[in-house]
Amino acid sequence: MHAPAAFFNFSVLLVILAAVLDILANLLLARSQGFHRRWIGFTALALVGLAFYCLSLAVKNMDLAVAYAMWGSFGILGTSLGGWLFFKQRLKPCAFAGMGLLIAGMLLLHLG
Repeated sequence: MHAPAAFFNFSVLLVILAAVLDILANLLLARSQGFHRRWIGFTALALVGLAFYCLSLAVKNMDLAVAYAMWGSFGILGTSLGGWLFFKQRLKPCAFAGMGLLIAGMLLLHLG
């Protein structure tokens, strides 16, 4: 599917917004302590719903494969870095190499 450049750029912004919402949801799930802090857990669920809504809008004018790959990759990157920064989770050098490969893969999909 080919769409005008303005729609594609807006679709990319929607995918990025969906990824940010997904990352926040994942980080909140970790904070919810297995839903013992229910309001945090339910906020995370609401954010996941909003993320899927944004993704559904993005794929109206963007190939699903590209949108989903971007969303998933940004989600993995953001959640991994968020766990490292906020929860002091350890990441080995090979994890950072994997993140670099995700970024390279997104660039190749975008160019292809």
